[in-house]
Amino acid sequence: MLVTLAWRNIWRNRRRTLITMASIVFAVVLCVLMNSIKKGLLDRMKENVVSLYSGYAQIHKNGYWDKRTLENTFVHQPDLVKTVSQYAEIKNLIPRLESFTLAASDDYAKGSMIVGIDPSAEASVTKLHDKVKAGSYLQADDEAVLVSEGLAEYLKLNVNDTIIILGQGYQGVNAVGKYEIKGLLKFGSPELNKGLIYIPLKESQKLFGAYNRLSAFVLMLDNIDKSQVVSNRLAARLGSEYEVMSWQTMAPELDQFIESEQRENIVFQAVLYMLIAFGIFGTILMMTLEREREFGILTAIGMRKFPLSMMVVMENLMISLGGAFGGFLLSMPVVYYFFKYPIRLTGTLAEAYENFGLEPIFYFSIEPIVFYTQALIVMVLASVLSFYPILKIRRLKPVVAMRK
Repeated sequence: MLVTLAWRNIWRNRRRTLITMASIVFAVVLCVLMNSIKKGLLDRMKENVVSLYSGYAQIHKNGYWDKRTLENTFVHQPDLVKTVSQYAEIKNLIPRLESFTLAASDDYAKGSMIVGIDPSAEASVTKLHDKVKAGSYLQADDEAVLVSEGLAEYLKLNVNDTIIILGQGYQGVNAVGKYEIKGLLKFGSPELNKGLIYIPLKESQKLFGAYNRLSAFVLMLDNIDKSQVVSNRLAARLGSEYEVMSWQTMAPELDQFIESEQRENIVFQAVLYMLIAFGIFGTILMMTLEREREFGILTAIGMRKFPLSMMVVMENLMISLGGAFGGFLLSMPVVYYFFKYPIRLTGTLAEAYENFGLEPIFYFSIEPIVFYTQALIVMVLASVLSFYPILKIRRLKPVVAMRK
């Protein structure tokens, strides 16, 4: 009976009910949008810096990270590959040979990182071939390079031009070569876009005189959240000859930035939920005051206060559930639209983001947790606030209420 009465009551005053539901719908949509953009930005940042370059973890010769020279590289050992492949969380193992060099054209020169890669492995795991914006992708036997777009622009070079590489190879040999630029790469991270050169692994070993040597094995996992745990387990297994480093260890600034952004997001969410709570409470307060005379009449004719309170709570729960579900449904197409067409910044604001090493694009996330978590929180918030009428009804004096 109480459920039936509650359902009829919420539609007895349609305008009041729709206003309350609309406030909850708006709150859910606002929360979903805010969390979607925050999670989208942080996930994109991880993807740009972690998945495309450093990987989720790396294996080096012990001491390499402190002194990243070709003298600290290691010989490619099949036994090492076999040991690492036994871990189910590790989906791919990518060999690399990296070194710092001077990249030059006829009139310009700039320090850069040259990365020797297995083109097929990089294409299947890090999707490097998708970053080629001009020219074509590398083949394993090419004597050519891929150059990041920002570096090519600085050196005034383009596809099919020649780039000069000057550096020091393994055990002090001269590393000098000139290569055709087969393609230009565009990365989401401005920092990566300004100083990366990719070359086939065998050609890089020939350039540096480091035959069959690697500076790192890059590990790609099934879940980025497992990187630290897997790194610790693998380090204990491999012993002191190698060091295993997660992306958090290799990029502590990025890890700290993401943590600070997440803490900042919690603060903003708390403030937003407080504002939402005041808005919903104002609507519930208005509904309660409008019906005070009605409550007085019901209690005067014999209805007990507890069933009356439960009926009002059921009304508010129905409205809260309807508003949260409506906000959930409305936010899905909105967020999906921005997921497909992210907001691209322009002008001075875009320059400011690039100066901080951030991509000037607002990405949105469509992970399910973004939607149902916010809808659930707002619904619980509205449901808790709906218990205010219980206190009002318990203190109700029928005679006084009927005179209003």
